[in-house]
Amino acid sequence: MTPPASRVRPLRLPTRGRILLAALAALCWTVLPSAYGARAEDPVTLSRQGQVTDRSGAAHGAADGHAAVLADSPAHAPDRPGPGSDDRPVNGADVTLVLPLTVAAVVLSVAGYAWLRRRHRTTTRTTPALPGRGGSRPGTDGRIPLAGLDARAGADLVDTDDAVRTSEEELGVAVARYGEEAAAPFIEAVAHAEAQLTAAFRLRQRLDDASPEDDAEHRRMLEEIVRRCSDADARLDAVAADFDRLRALEETAPEAVAAAESTFQELLGRVSTAEATLGGMRERYAPSAYAPVAGAVEQAQDRLVFATSCLGQARRAVDGGGRAEAAVRLRAVEGALAQASTLVDGVERRAAELAEADSALPGALTGADTDLADARGLLEGAGRDVPQGDPQGRVARAEAVLDAVREGTRSGPYDPIDALRRVREADVAPAGAREREHGDRRARALLEQSLLTARSAIGAAADYVGTHRGAVGSQARTRLAEARRRWEAAREWSETNEPRAALAEARRADALAGQALGLAEQDVRAYRDALGPSTGGGADGAVLGGILLGGLFAGGGGDGAGGGLNGRGFSGGPGSFGGGATRGRRGGGRF
Repeated sequence: MTPPASRVRPLRLPTRGRILLAALAALCWTVLPSAYGARAEDPVTLSRQGQVTDRSGAAHGAADGHAAVLADSPAHAPDRPGPGSDDRPVNGADVTLVLPLTVAAVVLSVAGYAWLRRRHRTTTRTTPALPGRGGSRPGTDGRIPLAGLDARAGADLVDTDDAVRTSEEELGVAVARYGEEAAAPFIEAVAHAEAQLTAAFRLRQRLDDASPEDDAEHRRMLEEIVRRCSDADARLDAVAADFDRLRALEETAPEAVAAAESTFQELLGRVSTAEATLGGMRERYAPSAYAPVAGAVEQAQDRLVFATSCLGQARRAVDGGGRAEAAVRLRAVEGALAQASTLVDGVERRAAELAEADSALPGALTGADTDLADARGLLEGAGRDVPQGDPQGRVARAEAVLDAVREGTRSGPYDPIDALRRVREADVAPAGAREREHGDRRARALLEQSLLTARSAIGAAADYVGTHRGAVGSQARTRLAEARRRWEAAREWSETNEPRAALAEARRADALAGQALGLAEQDVRAYRDALGPSTGGGADGAVLGGILLGGLFAGGGGDGAGGGLNGRGFSGGPGSFGGGATRGRRGGGRF
């Protein structure tokens, strides 16, 4: 169906575009007649004295002959040759030459027109094109539709978060080697990028909350997310070259290899200790208690396998004088060692948190019993003036929760963090009773429990996202960022002696961190389903952890530049300090 004339918008190219199209048309007008008058002839032997052999008649008015051929073409007079020829009809060689030249001229014209049209659209678009997707189809006002802008914002959040994480990792190595004073400009750049990223995640969380925004506000917030991510990236990119000069990996490769080998040996011992610690948790606690770190030791070992391979390659490169290659391998080693350390730290921290929760649980149960007794007393004395909201039902539910928690601690291995959370969340007093009778004292006691469970949940989610960031999307990262913000707010309220406000923030932080971990695990499951069985060698884990950049699903599996491992398509190199334009600067290679 042909659209109404009012909806058809003619292409209006700028003046330069119209001039170029006119030039292309003139080129076609010139090339086609010349091609049609051409004939297959014997090769010309060039004169050693510099004389030119003129067989075409170009020096004797052949241009007029070409015009005659166009005016009186073979379609009208097939047997009549044009003037300026040697009176022979056009043969098969003439046609053979005409056809490719004609096609070339047409293709050139069409390509030029298409280029001009794309350029015109790009220069008049108000929102940047989607990276890696060839842009998004603009709406009637020339802007990216909300769905496309939403996808752009999500991708930018992931990319910028990865850039900040990678920059923090390499910055840590630089600070340890050169000190904070030498690294001060880069510490400042990372802090600026983190602040912009935090603000961008806050905007994303507001968009994800229940209160809907109108389209104009929605667009404004998405555009601000894109702008803040761009600013964070640009700040890191701006100091990437200076950072490279500080690290000077190519010049200091032998020393850096030796330092990495020392760290590797230290981590080997720590992984063995973490394995024993995890075994102790399995014996003492329920599976849910150690679930966040259940695979941590295996993953740490996988990162060390990858580090072993890259260390060997770096050492051989140094010995062979290939320090540029050694620098690339060293960055991969440093990323793998950083993640192995994070995974081991997570096991040790989880064991300490479980022990802390186990110690805090008896006191939490005693405090809950006190609240429960007070609530019963209030209900008995209230008579008919019972507060609204089914207080008897709340008391009954609280009793059931406390009985279940006690039974769980007696019946075998249990999860003390979950038990502490259940006691805290049990509403064991009617509305107003806790505030009237206990006030801030009980709020402070509950706050300590809530801060513990929230801290544990945030730590587990942060470790998981950080060591699986090659597969984790923007939703999990947004919830984690918001959980951290709420955690900081809880601490601030606590320091200003506002325990009830702090308690509310801590509870929210705990819930958001749980959501972040669940979403991240969901992303990783989908990633692994798409990837298939591991090929071993640690490279799968390196890409999953974001140590090696990209290449897995972006047309992976080929043998192009950078190659891959066993056809898996690991074409990206290791990430380095910097933003989106610089963090992959160390190139690819086979890992």
